[in-house]
Amino acid sequence: MQQKLTQNTAVLLFANSAEEDCYIKKIADSKPLFDALTERTLRTVKATGLPFFHLTEKNQLGNTFGERFSNAIQQIFDFGYSQIITVGNDSPQLIAQHIIEAKNQLSDQNTVLGPSLDGGFYLLGIHRSNFNKETFESLPWQTARLYGETKEYFNSYGCEVRTLERLIDVDSISDIKQLSNYIKSLTKYWIGLFSGVLRSKNSFSKTASLYFQSSYRSVYFNKGSPLRFA
Repeated sequence: MQQKLTQNTAVLLFANSAEEDCYIKKIADSKPLFDALTERTLRTVKATGLPFFHLTEKNQLGNTFGERFSNAIQQIFDFGYSQIITVGNDSPQLIAQHIIEAKNQLSDQNTVLGPSLDGGFYLLGIHRSNFNKETFESLPWQTARLYGETKEYFNSYGCEVRTLERLIDVDSISDIKQLSNYIKSLTKYWIGLFSGVLRSKNSFSKTASLYFQSSYRSVYFNKGSPLRFA
């Protein structure tokens, strides 16, 4: 017997296991970091009070990223929800307020996107009436064109796209170095994890002044990220 829904909005955490992230993103010694990112994201999602679902590579269906992501969204809609907010596990700057703001702005007339610095997005808020699985999965996933073409896609359906602030996705060593620009907002715990990945106790703290003298080039993976390997 299907349980009656008490909310019309659900959160979809579309994120692989730490082991799979390590394998795909090719960041050495990063399992503790991705474990911590997933745990943090789960706490963030739970803090919203919204029902949520976490789909890893073990329960995603499809051959391409677009197919897997589209099938996951369709699965949650099939549970009876009319609105879905999707996030990944790789945005350490994501807070519950981003998700709550997305919920407040989301409607059958509005789609919500949280853009990431790499040209993709870290959050998508979508209404059932604006979702077509076949056309949605054909968007240019894992390319730098994704955010712009996703906005155009929803605009073509007569849907206004509301945007949140721009955040960083952690898909590469370059992204971790990029985060060093925000070191004052990070706890010692996260600084330690990032430094561990960079293989030097003080490397994360020392990175900012050197790294930002050069242009930003990142290596990406997730739904808001072009696919290149380090």
